[in-house]
Amino acid sequence: MFKCDKCGICCSHLSKCELYSNLDRGDGVCKYLKNNLCSIYENRPLICRIDKSYEIFFDTKMTRQEFYELNYKGCMELKNKYGNKEEKDVSKTTY
Repeated sequence: MFKCDKCGICCSHLSKCELYSNLDRGDGVCKYLKNNLCSIYENRPLICRIDKSYEIFFDTKMTRQEFYELNYKGCMELKNKYGNKEEKDVSKTTY
């Protein structure tokens, strides 16, 4: 399972990826982000579900490990650019 530390940085910078444009409230922040958490987590869109997206779209293109590594890389790039440097480093998370 993809381990997310729920920092909210990816949901606060949707304008960096066109795939999320329908979730952008107009300022780059997800319209469902409330108090730094997803207000519709149990019913969030498929594109926000890392594990399910892998199973549906990517399992024939790469291993789950490779997919996680790409997602963690993107996460760390956002954290390094926009995040609090004291946030937990998810790249060191075991998966």
